Amino acid sequence: MNEENHFEMKCGVLIAVFAAIMAVSDMFAGKYGDDEIKYINEKSSSYMWYQAKSIRETVTEGQKSLIDTLINAKVIQGDTQSLLKTHTALIEKDIARYKKEKKEILLGSAKVGKANWAQDVEGELGKVIGALEYQEKIGILGRAGDQFDLSSLFFQMCLVMGAISLVIKKEKLQNVFFYVMVTLGVAGTGFAVAALRIAVGSEI
Repeated sequence: MNEENHFEMKCGVLIAVFAAIMAVSDMFAGKYGDDEIKYINEKSSSYMWYQAKSIRETVTEGQKSLIDTLINAKVIQGDTQSLLKTHTALIEKDIARYKKEKKEILLGSAKVGKANWAQDVEGELGKVIGALEYQEKIGILGRAGDQFDLSSLFFQMCLVMGAISLVIKKEKLQNVFFYVMVTLGVAGTGFAVAALRIAVGSEI
């Protein structure tokens, strides 16, 4: 095998290797990109859920305020007043529950602790993933996405340099483009690995 054929084989193998790594990197980038979209939607749903609880809490507080006003103004007397006071105590419990539920929806079951679990998901307590938790995951995936983008850029430049090195016949220029290709490929691999390390921390 002459030197030119040896170079072409070596360069071709490296191009194939870097192309394969780029394909794997793009696959993970697509997966985590889909996860980011999913988390954005889940975050929006969590905030809507939080707002619904806030509305219920506000309405319930309004009921309590009205009853308190009637009692304090002595508009209602006797047994009815006692019944209203009992009802007010139940309303206060509802308000306290709504506050706990809102906190759990915002922060997540893991953050508020088992003692403060108030909101069930499909009949199970302790399963709520908070809106702020989704926000944190979205931020992580955003950083990972930036790294994946850089990785893809370096890999594409790497493949271009590799193709040029195969076309050029002057040995010195061949070597220059070859080493540039290797450098860009290694950089792309580094960014892909960094992106994966970041993205793994976003999994729920």
